[in-house]
Amino acid sequence: MRTTKPKLTQQDIRRYNWYIWRTVIAGFVFVGLMIALTIFDIFGQLPSFRDLENPKSNQASEVLSADKKVLGTYYIQNRSNVTYAGLSPNVINALVATEDKRFYDHSGIDFGRSFTIFLHLLIGQKQGGSTITQQLALNLFSERAANPFKRVIQKMQEWVTAVKLERHYTKQEILTMYLNTVDFGAYNTYGIKSAARTYFNTTPDKLTPDQAALLVGMVNGPGIYSPTRHPDNALKRRNLVLNRMEEQGYLSAGQLDEYKQKPIGLDFHPNNHFDGPAPYFRSVLKKELQKLFKEQNINRSDGTPYDLDRDGLKIYTTIDATMQQYAEEAQQQYMRDLQVQFNDHWRGKNLSKSIHNYKLLIQQGMLRSDRYKQLKAQGMTDEDITTNFNTPDKLNLFTWHGDIDTLMKPIDSIVYCKMLLRNALMSMDPTTGYVKAWVGGTNFEHFKYDQVKNGTRQVGSTAKPFTYAVAIDNGYSPCMKINNVPDTIRGYGSGPWCPRSSPSETIPGFITLRQALAHSQNWVTAHVMGEVKPEPVVELIKKMGITSAVPPYPSICLGTFDASVFEMTAAYSVFANHGLWTEPTYILRIEDKNGNVLYTHTPKVVQAMNPQTAYVMTYMLKGVIQDGTGSRLQYKYGLSNPIGGKTGTTQNNSDGWFIGITPQLVTGLWTGCEDRDIAFQSTRLGEGANSALPIFAFYMKKVYANAALGIKKNVDFDAPKNGVSIVMDCNQYNQQQQGTTEVDKKLGF
Repeated sequence: MRTTKPKLTQQDIRRYNWYIWRTVIAGFVFVGLMIALTIFDIFGQLPSFRDLENPKSNQASEVLSADKKVLGTYYIQNRSNVTYAGLSPNVINALVATEDKRFYDHSGIDFGRSFTIFLHLLIGQKQGGSTITQQLALNLFSERAANPFKRVIQKMQEWVTAVKLERHYTKQEILTMYLNTVDFGAYNTYGIKSAARTYFNTTPDKLTPDQAALLVGMVNGPGIYSPTRHPDNALKRRNLVLNRMEEQGYLSAGQLDEYKQKPIGLDFHPNNHFDGPAPYFRSVLKKELQKLFKEQNINRSDGTPYDLDRDGLKIYTTIDATMQQYAEEAQQQYMRDLQVQFNDHWRGKNLSKSIHNYKLLIQQGMLRSDRYKQLKAQGMTDEDITTNFNTPDKLNLFTWHGDIDTLMKPIDSIVYCKMLLRNALMSMDPTTGYVKAWVGGTNFEHFKYDQVKNGTRQVGSTAKPFTYAVAIDNGYSPCMKINNVPDTIRGYGSGPWCPRSSPSETIPGFITLRQALAHSQNWVTAHVMGEVKPEPVVELIKKMGITSAVPPYPSICLGTFDASVFEMTAAYSVFANHGLWTEPTYILRIEDKNGNVLYTHTPKVVQAMNPQTAYVMTYMLKGVIQDGTGSRLQYKYGLSNPIGGKTGTTQNNSDGWFIGITPQLVTGLWTGCEDRDIAFQSTRLGEGANSALPIFAFYMKKVYANAALGIKKNVDFDAPKNGVSIVMDCNQYNQQQQGTTEVDKKLGF
């Protein structure tokens, strides 16, 4: 028997409608109550207006070159901000079309989208319910909660914060802030500026529609849509974003087809702390900045010290990015060949017998290695560590043709690294003191010790001009002749002293001071030191910025003291700058993330030398290039313009130096091994003219070829305004000397 359902009466319908409406109203009241409680910070404190004005985020500090290029960043999160004007419209269009197509119409919350999310979930479709503004609120002030209840509370907080953001910022500002906070995955890359540089080696204003689509497509899944790890996923996601852009009218159908046919086209440049130009400089700079903040009491408004890795500072430096590139290229160009010369020179020789203190050097190298420290930290005994170092392992080694992975005993890798030549270069403007290029070593990833400022080595014959400068200051002429014979100096605590001079390199007879300096003659230099005495030479060296210990002994005329490339380059700038020592400067100013200037540097200037003496010394130093140890600069490398310089080679060829001066640029170079006991056994190969000068030549040729740098090739050193009383014309000098001799004879002297 079939039963019939009772019909609903009008009263039943009204009663059910009332239940439904009561539920809906209760829901609205509940949501309203929750929002009210959220506004009054019941569920946790919301960002204040001040927080909205200064949202907290770990922002990388940028090191900028003099030509406004980013040399590198200091960061915990590799995040660099960009302004709206610095964004390509393609990025904005891709973002709005994909993440929030009604972005320009809502006030922070898209209620229609928020409620339709439940309908999509019912039919098995996943759709994000958060607007761009809500996502910004989450990115700026919190992390997505895993607990469902906490996530509901967090969603309320996002709504309230999103409305606040919309009230206090324009749509353009919100888009910019959002793009500056997004995580793009690889190597801690945050923000569109870092992402554009990492994935396409470009800037955000130059991103094409397909590039912008790829990056925007990564926003909701930087891992699964990574173009390096999951290129197929990234390509599909990019094309989806392009479809959305076409649907919203940002692309035509023809453009859509064109861009979807393009490959991903990555120009991947993963960021780390040693990538980019001038890594040694940036490493030294970071420590200098931390020291500067402490000494100058440069702090945040709340009194806490600035954090270079988090506070988004901008450090404006004097480094010229183009000249830095030329310096690094010149080093790579020549050091590759010089290492071949060095390896050929040592091939087949028993290192343990040929190198003084060989076993001690290798032992010290092992104890200083990261591998030893790690094994020691793991609790291994020295015996076990020694066994480990003598067991073949997979190692990554530096070579001048690129890093290689090889199977080698770790102890053999110590020997390998000890036999690698190192090199350092610094180039500066002698008038301003601005450092233009800084190459602190051969490869920062493998060898982090900076040899420009932190490393000091014996300076050799590059010290000779200091002694000659004191003589010139005392009225000596470059044309004065001295017999080139041994000259013993007595009366000092070190005992009688007479330098050695290689017979093959000694010019016999009477030679001028200019010839003696040009050909780096030890005996004449020692004679001049005996005349002027060590104390005035030490005093001059200190005035010229050498801070290392320089004992007042006669041997300092041959460079037996240590100094850095930094100090020696600055000292030689005195010759090119009319006797003025200008403090080497590499920091121009420091700004906070809002552009407020925190520090401006003013270099110190000292009158270290008489302008006339400095000018005469430029004439002396040009003789080194025209007819001396640096002459290959002319006959081999074709640099015949006004250049002065001095080569230097230390005992046993441990160190090779060259310092070149021009009116606009002074450049110092050093080459040698990590340990002084390891060196060329031939002076022909180890001398500064062969180990350092060629890098200067390659560098200067590149600099001169680029007229935009303003380093003019045919500019000579200016004479002092008051003229020169010291005779530099040797014919005139000889006539004067002959006339003086004849007068003496007539007077009976």
